[in-house]
Amino acid sequence: MYLKPTLVASALALALSLTAASAQARDIVMGLIPAENNEEMIQKFEPMRVQLEKKLGAKVKVFTATDYAGVIEAMKKKRVDIAWFGPLSYYLAEQEAGAEAFAVGIREGSSSHTYKSILIAPCDSGIKSIKDMKGKSVAFVDPASTSGGLMPTYMVKKETGMMPQDFFGKFTYSGSHDAAELAVKNKTVDAAADNDITYEKMLAKGLISKQTNCVVKESDPLPGSPLVYRGDLPADMKAKIRDAILTAHKEIKVTGYGNLSHYVAVGPKDYQMIRDMVKDLGLKKEQMLK
Repeated sequence: MYLKPTLVASALALALSLTAASAQARDIVMGLIPAENNEEMIQKFEPMRVQLEKKLGAKVKVFTATDYAGVIEAMKKKRVDIAWFGPLSYYLAEQEAGAEAFAVGIREGSSSHTYKSILIAPCDSGIKSIKDMKGKSVAFVDPASTSGGLMPTYMVKKETGMMPQDFFGKFTYSGSHDAAELAVKNKTVDAAADNDITYEKMLAKGLISKQTNCVVKESDPLPGSPLVYRGDLPADMKAKIRDAILTAHKEIKVTGYGNLSHYVAVGPKDYQMIRDMVKDLGLKKEQMLK
């Protein structure tokens, strides 16, 4: 059957408009990596979820997973629109799902979004350096974690010339930063990786102390953990999301990972350090997403 070009064009335009309307009618989904236990992560970001909902005029739901890779995969499959990632998981989501970093939180009392990876051990263990960890049982957080995976791997390789799985006697992943700290406190491992944000939070809550969990080594500053959106979202939606987050401190007490005062704009160039470390270590995507 022959259809005039104008009718074909009209039909195509209608189909495209219906598809766009359907996509916009769907709830916005915000993914959160399990840097700490999922229940706590949801509580931390709840005020930001409510603010987004208010500013976007659409329902915003939260998506969590048991590991970092689960949130990356959800964004790849377009089940997540916005996400909070660590620097490395953002890099992986950039590769896998076209993620674009747009904002990062600034901790109260600071003018920088940076944070640090730390290696910790029981204070009475006798472990005073990375070299003292040779042959020991050590837990990192997740293969896709920056402060709990990439950076401590880089630190161990730089100091010993060996990868963690070869240098340590037993090498495991705790799944979250708080679990790594508790493993050290309970002496189920000889040492672990964490970051200064979770460490300070757990000290303040009395969950650990400087008499149980001692910092053995800290890293150079890392770029902060960004909020990102899918690169294929409509430009006007990206602008609304970005504006809602960057101006949130004018209306509410902003929240997120750490005690934050506000969010600032960031972009892909702010995370070149992460790309360089991945390249220097020769890490493959499969190793970080396992």
